[in-house]
Amino acid sequence: MGAGYVAVKGAAMGFLVLLAILLVVAIYFIMLYNGLVALKHNIAKAWANIDVLLKQRHDELPKLVETCKQYMQYEQETLEKVMKARAQVSAARESHDMGALGAAEAQLRGMIGNLFAVAEAYPELKANENFQHLQGRITGLENAIADRREFYNDSVNLNNVRIDQFPDVIVARMFNFQPADLLEFDAAETADVSVKRLFNS
Repeated sequence: MGAGYVAVKGAAMGFLVLLAILLVVAIYFIMLYNGLVALKHNIAKAWANIDVLLKQRHDELPKLVETCKQYMQYEQETLEKVMKARAQVSAARESHDMGALGAAEAQLRGMIGNLFAVAEAYPELKANENFQHLQGRITGLENAIADRREFYNDSVNLNNVRIDQFPDVIVARMFNFQPADLLEFDAAETADVSVKRLFNS
């Protein structure tokens, strides 16, 4: 009876140890899963912040172009290029194509820079209060988009590193966590703008 009791007690202890190990492993995997979910939502939140700014700029650009039209009768091609670039950014944004969005953003920023440079030749336009307001508003949105892009890319990097690291990669593959695409602008977009080049283009 004593030997049987010891055996039963030993088996019970072994079962409890095994159960404790399984519980620790389960908690650890839950923590890994929750960490990956948090990273995924951080990317979505960072993208939402950029998306809001892109929509605001999208709404402001036609107002700027309409204001410019009143003074820049001979610059229709410049104004049309701004609106065409605006449409490309909108299409890329709606399709969540980060590669196309980065290229379209670079083109639009170049066109806006070109427009502001050409506006220098129109003193009445530069003095227009509505133009000054829109120029300041759009420039502010451009800067905010650049700041949010940095935060978005940081979130993407954290996510992409985590889902490739062990043991996170196990959970990531089990639950189909996917890498996200960086939002990268063309190198030309980050270079200093040459006003002379803009006037000669």
